[in-house]
Amino acid sequence: MLLIQVLLGGITRLTGSGLSITEWKPILGFIPPLNEQGWQKAFLMYQEKTGQYKYLNQDFSLSDFKFIYFWEWFHRVWARFMAIVFVIPFVFFLVKKYFTSQMMYALLTLFILGAAQGLIGWIMVASGLNDDNLYVSHIRLAAHFISALVLIGFTFWYALHLLIPQTSYVYHKGLLRLSLFILVILFCQLSYGAFMAGLKAATVAPTWPLINGEWIPQTWHKDFLYHPISIHFVHRGLAYLLFVLILIFYFYSQKSIQSTLYNRSVYSTLILVLLQIGLGIFTVLYSTHTARNGFGLFEYLAQAHQLTAMFLFLALLTCIFLLKSSKHSNAN
Repeated sequence: MLLIQVLLGGITRLTGSGLSITEWKPILGFIPPLNEQGWQKAFLMYQEKTGQYKYLNQDFSLSDFKFIYFWEWFHRVWARFMAIVFVIPFVFFLVKKYFTSQMMYALLTLFILGAAQGLIGWIMVASGLNDDNLYVSHIRLAAHFISALVLIGFTFWYALHLLIPQTSYVYHKGLLRLSLFILVILFCQLSYGAFMAGLKAATVAPTWPLINGEWIPQTWHKDFLYHPISIHFVHRGLAYLLFVLILIFYFYSQKSIQSTLYNRSVYSTLILVLLQIGLGIFTVLYSTHTARNGFGLFEYLAQAHQLTAMFLFLALLTCIFLLKSSKHSNAN
């Protein structure tokens, strides 16, 4: 459900739907407009509160507005649905006294992370509710995406803790350090991927392998947080660096550890980074072929690129989990 929620967020961004709902109602927000008057009111609020409508979507009809409204509404309703799916079993197991104290700490942390994610999402949306910005802040978009990954990673890590026996753990101090370093680089890369999405930076250089005819753009050093070409250059560079690091990680693991589960995880990481680079290349090449109020090849590629990024993160997290144990663990 968390993975689907991130993909719904991606669809919301790709369809330009994120600013269609200009209010945040945590309790009653799941109810869409129920009649023509309600739709006209919601459309009027979008017209009045967003520069996106005033400068980009002035030709929007009510039908066009309903299309973008649906994706933002669905994204928010899915979040509420996840909360219900969490709370009902939580109360049931709590009453049945199935939880240990350690489980309670983990589950409460999970709940807090989920609630914080909703708040961060609204802070992101609020950055676009003005006359100056056509879209939400790419910095806040990155914060929303990374916090979602933290939530997914925490959930996945705890699931691994419950599902994988200690006999499957391995220990290798050097590989653990290398995997943690790769994780840091991956988080930087994912942040820059969000910057790319928020600034639509793929469209400024829809070429490969060169960036508009240059290996190193003349303006690469301008501003690594706001300049589209600089962000584009860093994103590509980090992709190549990740591939080299994961390749080293893979061969180092093959020589050092004999564990079927661990080796499968490392192999998955290598395959996924290759797939991710390939999808990234085609996403850039087709970035100017966008579909308005619909889905074209670019939108599908962008979604596949985002999904593969999450799978890559989870595969690497599995490797780190298996490497995290002490020297005295069984390394079978």
